[in-house]
Amino acid sequence: MKKEAKKTLIRLVVAVPLMFAFGFALVPLYDVFCEVTGINGKVFQSEHSEELVTEDGRQIALQFISTNNENMPWTFKPSEQVLSIQTGKYHTATFYVKNTTNKTMMAQAVPSVAPSNAAEHLKKLECFCFEQQVLKPGEEALLPVKLLVSNELPSNIKNIILSYTIFDITDYSEKTLAHHQMDME
Repeated sequence: MKKEAKKTLIRLVVAVPLMFAFGFALVPLYDVFCEVTGINGKVFQSEHSEELVTEDGRQIALQFISTNNENMPWTFKPSEQVLSIQTGKYHTATFYVKNTTNKTMMAQAVPSVAPSNAAEHLKKLECFCFEQQVLKPGEEALLPVKLLVSNELPSNIKNIILSYTIFDITDYSEKTLAHHQMDME
């Protein structure tokens, strides 16, 4: 019986670090998988979009959708739900946010694009999703998205949906909570 227990212990001691390492490996594997398959419609910041600007673009519809994660109490919505835009030109849209709580909160928005094959043609020059947003109690803001849709967008795509989900990423450690409590007094 002792020999079996020792074998099991050794297996567990080896398995735990392996599982931990596998968890870290999943993030880059997921990124590669999304890049290869186009799933999730991940959009990346563009630094070289000037060469994509053209005069002879075509009209498409750009639809905005906003979603709050289940634990996010903020008001979050696009200023306009649909924009008629021209490919090859810069466009700016805004999202309205309001912290409806009585505490300072931090949020992060995560974008997604549909159809997924349109994601590689959508170049963001500025986006609130690149940074964390901090709002005080009752504070509201208009958050900008400056983007360009490449003229290389497949001709069968006439509508792109840009969706954002906003998450509460506030640090609720005891020190932070005590600081928020002092802000309220």
